[in-house]
Amino acid sequence: LVAKGYTQRPGVDFAETFSPVAMAKSIRILLARAAWYDYEIWQMDVKTAFLNGFIEDEIYMDQLEGFTIVGEEQKVCHLQRSIYGLKQASRSWNIRFDEVTQGYDFVKNDFDPCVYKVSGSSVLFLMLYVDDILLIGNDIKMLGDTKLWLSTQFSMKDLGEASYVLGIKIFRDRSKRILGMTQNLYVEKILKRFKMEHSK
Repeated sequence: LVAKGYTQRPGVDFAETFSPVAMAKSIRILLARAAWYDYEIWQMDVKTAFLNGFIEDEIYMDQLEGFTIVGEEQKVCHLQRSIYGLKQASRSWNIRFDEVTQGYDFVKNDFDPCVYKVSGSSVLFLMLYVDDILLIGNDIKMLGDTKLWLSTQFSMKDLGEASYVLGIKIFRDRSKRILGMTQNLYVEKILKRFKMEHSK
């Protein structure tokens, strides 16, 4: 079920649509910090993230074809929550995630609204890029507790130790505190698209 967002009218069906994501430089800085201090880097994915957002606008949809009740074909659906296809779906998801995360004692970064931190005797960073979450920290129990807590708030997929971040492969030599990043799969895909995969 997807909304026909292209029929929405600005100022009537939605106001703002902007939704931030973690900045590339924030991701690189925190990965560098993780390498330097030998922090854990764990990854999670929020399943159907946009369905978690609440909407403030009053939005109605036609009934889904094939699911109408005989004699009630003229009725419409009044949306209570966000749904894929809405112009404001990403924004409403981000607002919901922000409220939930800050309610768990995470502090939002002043320069990047999708980077959060909990500090004390342990350090934990949380980064959000649409529906992808990176957890970086030095306390395995705290990381595990955070993953468990996130799973009580949203339907999550635990991806374990991060190996790919936004299509970038991560490789580490923790004994030497080295972290490398490569986009070789992306390069191979581009070469294949232009029929240059055998070029040297």
